[in-house]
Amino acid sequence: MIRAEAVDAMEFPELSRRFNVQGVPQTVINSGGGIVVGAYPEPQMLAEIKRALQN
Repeated sequence: MIRAEAVDAMEFPELSRRFNVQGVPQTVINSGGGIVVGAYPEPQMLAEIKRALQN
């Protein structure tokens, strides 16, 4: 099961600082287990998610 949330970095500066948002889109996996900056093709994003879940 996957849960996703979209957050506007300008509206939530505390989250932006917490995850050191430098660019958008930025995807945070498992509260920081993995961070992806930029638009990734689906196969690469899936690989990043799997990698984050292994750590």
